[in-house]
Amino acid sequence: MVKATVEQLCKQHTELTDKDIKILQELAFSLQTYADLSGDYMFIDCKLKPHNQAIVVAEAFPIGCKPLYDNSVIGKIVFESFEPGVFYSYRNGKKSIIRHAVTQEGIVVDQTVVPIKNTCHQVIGVLIQEKEISSSFSDQPLQKFSVITETAEDQLTNSGLGVVSDLLMEMLILTDASNRLVYANPSGLKLISELSNHDDVLNRNLLEMLPFLLPVYEQKEDVFVFEMTIERKSLIVKKIKMRDKNKSQETLLIVQDITELRTKEKELMMKSVVIKEIHHRVKNNLQTVASLLRLQMRNGVTAESRAAFEETLNRIYSISSVYEIILAKEHADDDDVNIINLTRKICSTMVLNEYNLKVDLIIEPNGNKIITTSKKAVSIALIINELIQNSLKHAFRGREQGIIDVEFTVVNDFVELHVSDNGVGMKDPQTSLGTEIIHNLVINDLNGEFLYVPRDIGTHALIIFPIGAEVEIFGE
Repeated sequence: MVKATVEQLCKQHTELTDKDIKILQELAFSLQTYADLSGDYMFIDCKLKPHNQAIVVAEAFPIGCKPLYDNSVIGKIVFESFEPGVFYSYRNGKKSIIRHAVTQEGIVVDQTVVPIKNTCHQVIGVLIQEKEISSSFSDQPLQKFSVITETAEDQLTNSGLGVVSDLLMEMLILTDASNRLVYANPSGLKLISELSNHDDVLNRNLLEMLPFLLPVYEQKEDVFVFEMTIERKSLIVKKIKMRDKNKSQETLLIVQDITELRTKEKELMMKSVVIKEIHHRVKNNLQTVASLLRLQMRNGVTAESRAAFEETLNRIYSISSVYEIILAKEHADDDDVNIINLTRKICSTMVLNEYNLKVDLIIEPNGNKIITTSKKAVSIALIINELIQNSLKHAFRGREQGIIDVEFTVVNDFVELHVSDNGVGMKDPQTSLGTEIIHNLVINDLNGEFLYVPRDIGTHALIIFPIGAEVEIFGE
């Protein structure tokens, strides 16, 4: 039953694969054991398809304890505004601990969130552990915030929240059971006056002054988050129904003006489009140059010149491969490049173009995922191109087949790139245009070291460069 529920919710509301869902199912099956062992409440949340909300797909309450929640929360939507730890762990892949967190149901808990990752180290969900805080602590602030005998404004002032609310950029708006405005902090009063064209707004029906809030009030849930755009203002409205036994019901609105944030998002989106267009133009220009070189080759060149043209074409293709990988990503403004994928793309194409030679290409990442900026990636692409080109051109003379091994290792804070073959070898390495290109790129762009390692069979080139802000290592 538990596994079936997880599968149904994930397939209906998320973009998770069957393998990812199976991982969550196995964890959900053991969730009750974890809850009984720890004495805490356990949940599994997964992001919805829009990615700005999440959904509870599994829960477990410790047996024998007083329920923390009156009803099951499976299938309930989770908003970032009320569960920031969930979304922090999702984005950063790290553990989150929040003391005295207030859940969407208004319950005060200690909350621990850890990411759930698949075999590719992608976050596919979060495991949440909630420990109830003693009622002596949790009841006090919630009761202070309820209307009992004092007016709402008196309570806010007496509890000290009035002073705080006056300093908040968020707008606090409190209405009674008849939707009359009984309290608003200065930011809230300014918003209401600005949008309603009324200066005297207290004790007036809020929905008559601001009819666009009607959909928010019509929502039956005690906690609800709504985003809307009114007169060029982008607002996030958080509604909380404040209940107290045998008393009337008030509604608290927390309104945040995100107009500036949305404007910046649009600007970033425009920049993303511009960056993507620049990448396209660079790639297209490189293809144009390559086409001109091929046209020149078809018009007749000497055998010596043809070899130089082909080497130049390979260099252009290596640079172009960097931009092809960037453009294939979902966000083109993210110019980080996976060096392992880049190496496979460059090497496989060069080996396949050798019609008269059968080469076994071996690429060994050794469990490393190496990410660099596009600038570093271009340098590494050219270095790999030159090393593979040298092996294909010189290592297997008089032979019909050979082996080229490209290996990445991480030693302390350095990346080591090994390119070796089982060819004829080099007794006395000579300086050439290719080795000059490698040497300059390694020294000037990678701040590294280039050398040939002596060996009995074939050639072994070694590039060493440091890990840093532009070179990051992740485990595959």
